[in-house]
Amino acid sequence: MTRIAYVDATLPARKRIALVAHDHCKEHLLAWADRQRERLARHELIATGTTGMLLDRRLGLAVESLISGPLGGDQQIGARIAERRIDLLVFFWDPFESQPHDPDIKALLRVAAVWNIPVASNESSADYLLSSPLLDQAHACRVPDYDSYLAGRR
Repeated sequence: MTRIAYVDATLPARKRIALVAHDHCKEHLLAWADRQRERLARHELIATGTTGMLLDRRLGLAVESLISGPLGGDQQIGARIAERRIDLLVFFWDPFESQPHDPDIKALLRVAAVWNIPVASNESSADYLLSSPLLDQAHACRVPDYDSYLAGRR
């Protein structure tokens, strides 16, 4: 097993925030986003399918909508995290209902942990993340050293 080395990286002051919500949690995310509209407006917003459309209508802010989560949107978000194109994940998931794309959800949460990005899974944790003084400033973090990883595999 190859041991992963890490390097220092910097999250930008203007964050790229991914917003995802399961069907039973969409209204909670919309209400939360409405309350946090002023803070969210200072950042770039990316969301999965229906969630993005609903956020765009509710907030009147630019939201890049990817495809629906069950159709691959969760994987699109995960790929962007691995490419270091998403800095923060707000994912209101339903702990009471199994989802047909549960493996994708687990993979998304795993890649967020691997790439050391902040993750909120409910209103309280999302409030904490968005009220952090680090939200609107560049922030040092540790990420996997992919170049070192590749060199060790040769």
